[in-house]
Order: sequence, then C-alpha cells, then structure tokens
Amino acid sequence: MTRRFCLACIVIVLSVITARATDTPVAPAVIRVGIIGLDTSHVTAFTKILNDPKAQGDLAGLRVVAAFPGGSPDIESSRTRIDKFTQEIRGMNVEIVDSIPALLGKVDVVLLESVDGRPHLAQAKPVFEAGKPVFIDKPLAGSLADVIAISELAARHKTPWFSSSSLRYDSALQALKHEPKLGDIVGCQTWGPCPLEKNHPDLFWYGIHGCEMLYTVMGTGCQTVTRVHTEGTDVVTGVWKEGRVGTFRGIRAGKADYGAIAFGSKGIVPVFGDPDGYKPLVVQIARFFKTRQPPIAAEETIELYAFMEAADESKRQGGAPVKLETVVAKAREEAKARLETGK
Repeated sequence: MTRRFCLACIVIVLSVITARATDTPVAPAVIRVGIIGLDTSHVTAFTKILNDPKAQGDLAGLRVVAAFPGGSPDIESSRTRIDKFTQEIRGMNVEIVDSIPALLGKVDVVLLESVDGRPHLAQAKPVFEAGKPVFIDKPLAGSLADVIAISELAARHKTPWFSSSSLRYDSALQALKHEPKLGDIVGCQTWGPCPLEKNHPDLFWYGIHGCEMLYTVMGTGCQTVTRVHTEGTDVVTGVWKEGRVGTFRGIRAGKADYGAIAFGSKGIVPVFGDPDGYKPLVVQIARFFKTRQPPIAAEETIELYAFMEAADESKRQGGAPVKLETVVAKAREEAKARLETGK
C-alpha cells in the first residue's frame, strides 16, 4: 500500500467522522428558559433556583433569560402583584419582553406561570407551534375542556409538556407511596387550604394542591366523585375502580395545614409537617427540559382535573355521585369545538 493511498484513506475517514459529528444535534451549553406570566411568587422562586451559579446536577446548565409579564386585571392577586414581580425579575438580570412571540425568539424552553388558568390555552398555543417544551403551572386551565384542548394541541404539534403542584414532589409524600408498613394502598385522605376564586372551578384555584397529593398516593382509576360543601369546608370523595376510596378535605375555616393519611393492607401511615418547598418540583422541571420526557402522563393530569370538575358537578347536583367519564365526555366535545373554531 503506497503512502499516498494511506494518506487518502485517512482523509476519507476524517471526512466521514466530521460529517457524522456535524449531522448530530449538539445540546446547547446553556438551556435558555423563558417565563410567560409574572404575577405569582413562583417566578422569583424558580428563577433563583435555576439561575444559581452554584447549581449542580439536574439544575445545572439552565438559565432564565427572558420573561413576558402578561397579567389578568379581573383577578386581584394578579393585578396587584404583577408590577412587583416584574421589577424583581428585571432586577435578576432577566430581559422583559412585550409579547410571547418576542419571548419565543430568545429561549429554548418555557415556564408558563400566569396565575390565571383561563389564558393558558391561548398562551400555550404559540409555544406548542414553536415546538418548545413547556411546564404549565397550576391551575393548568380555567376549565376541564381547556385542559383537554391543551393536551390535544400539544399532541398535534408533538411538543412535550407537563403540569404539577409542588406538593406532588414533597419528599414525605413521595416516601409514603413506597412505605413498606402500608402494604397495598387501599385508600388515602389528604387535606389542605382551599380558598375559592370566582373565575375558576372551585378546586382548580388552590384545592389543586391537596387533590394532587391525593393522586400522588392513589394513582389513576377514579370512577365516581361526591362532594359535601359548606362555607368553610369541602369534602370530596372518590371511588376508584378497585373499590379503593380517596378523600380530599378542602379547608377555608380553621387551621389549614397540608397533610395526608394513607390506608394500607398492613398499616395506616400519616404524613404531617411543612412541605419541602419549590426545589423538588424545579428539579423535575429541569430534568424535563433536558430530556423532553414529561414526568407525569397527560392522561393522569386530565383525570386529576376531571376529579375536580366532577366535584363541582356533584355540588351542583346537591352532593350526588358523578361519573368521571361523563364529565370527560362533555369536556372533550367542548374542547373539540374550541380547537375547531379557535375560540
């Protein structure tokens, strides 16, 4: 073999290696995070965690770089806080932009943080169209129909998303799911604050935290829901397909801490104390942004919101049992109409 031929072979091999390296997508050194909605304390808390220069593990390699304020003038907690949080975010060296399209041109992934769930479908639509992974904070939407429309629109555009309460990833609650003293989990009761907001279904606004705790332990499979409602308390009971029973107690009068009790085939185990805060959820969000793999299936999120919508329907029917399949079927028709008309 001649020296000239050997050199030619080397050139060919190097060319192939270079071509393959060029064809392989390269992950950005820093994943640029954008925020939609600056009217919740979550935006400052999440930004502090993600922009921490000492961040390690899943939290390393992400940075919030831009934000669109948004806001809802008919919700007091939005109207009275948006200027405050916008100034705080600006002070954290995050660029404030005047539209969602302007935001999407500057970021790789999105935190949809608007405290009002009603505009989430419209706000998420351009994010899905751009194919950028998005975490949508609670409440996911202002109706079950919009929850389903968000899921279907994301599927159309093949864009990953998820939504979650921070309470789902509390370490004590996560440990409860795997507590050996319980054996098989046959039931659960959770409780927590449940203030109402007139523009949202009753449990969507704040009861979502306790309801998501319930689903964290029980999983999917709820079939019927009944609700007892008074001015200061809601008690919502679901019957799962295996005959398991889960209950959420929403508190508006008296002490309103979070907690849970799981009932098992071998034992009964309670969980009390302060939740872990936002960091465990932000770790899940960061991992999702890097892998594009949602930690919670869309089907579970839809059922969770159907549970809460069925509770509202039970209240309207004087506490009668309501089938989840009934409220989901109705909401799917409404979602289909919304997506077809664009309204």
